Amino acid sequence: MKNLKLLILSLSICLLLGNLGVSGYSDVEPCQRSRCNNCHEKFLYRHVRPNTPLTTDRNAWEKYLREKNDCSRPTQSFLHPKDRERVDAVCSSSGGKRYQGNLCISQSPFTFLTVRSETGTCGVSSVREETKHLILACEVLENRCVPVHFEGNREGTKSLK
Repeated sequence: MKNLKLLILSLSICLLLGNLGVSGYSDVEPCQRSRCNNCHEKFLYRHVRPNTPLTTDRNAWEKYLREKNDCSRPTQSFLHPKDRERVDAVCSSSGGKRYQGNLCISQSPFTFLTVRSETGTCGVSSVREETKHLILACEVLENRCVPVHFEGNREGTKSLK
């Protein structure tokens, strides 16, 4: 009987910790409370910046990345700043649906630029305009479910309406 109580207590603690999202990104479901207070701002800085080049010109992007000293990631995706409200809506029923784990997929496609560069050098090897459904990790910050991570959609997965 004592072992059964200990087993039930252990399982209860594991379930509770799992629901609190102890890992970096919740793998249970989207819109769990975030442990990172600035994850949404970091997401916006990385992917929905004002004044990004609106061109696929490699030289323009190389200059931009050098000016921003942002050469640490070999693949970066940039959404148009005018799409910010639509991007945030991917984490709600008005603009997205649950995909898997803590990921949501947009109900409609977005057009964005994907920039590939040599890590540390800012040498841009390609800039591609893509139109795909967004897959975003969503967590609750300040009582709102918002995107905190841009997940690549390599297969071009579409939302099931």
